[in-house]
Amino acid sequence: TGVLTADGGLNRAAMRARILADPGARSDLEAIVHPEVARRREVWLEERRVEGHPLVVSEIPLLFEVGMEDGFDRVVVVHAPEAMRLARLVEDRGLSPQEALRLMDTQGDPELKRSRADHVILNEGSRGELEAAARALLQELTSLSTGEG
Repeated sequence: TGVLTADGGLNRAAMRARILADPGARSDLEAIVHPEVARRREVWLEERRVEGHPLVVSEIPLLFEVGMEDGFDRVVVVHAPEAMRLARLVEDRGLSPQEALRLMDTQGDPELKRSRADHVILNEGSRGELEAAARALLQELTSLSTGEG
């Protein structure tokens, strides 16, 4: 109640406000969502294994927060300075600065994440620069996974 739109879709702003204001609601949401996401991810990974893919990539925003980092051969963190992350949340997603800061606070210590990652991609420039850095790392990881590098 209160987080659905008139047509039954998810009102992301209302959901975000609820979980940022109420840690219990956030825990409830995570208890509902995380097991199903993990189940679907395992099915997807098995399908890729059967298909013979030498490399698969999973995007997991709360990887460290939920303690899943040991389940991967390599961990990549994309990092941007705090001021840039704040500006992007406000400008690109339409969040208020206060809401953006509360959301950032739920995402854990970025320096700790960087120190625990195998690879860090700096996201301090344009989307094109980020894409180029990601493609270069993907090529490196693909070479490693196929024994070519």
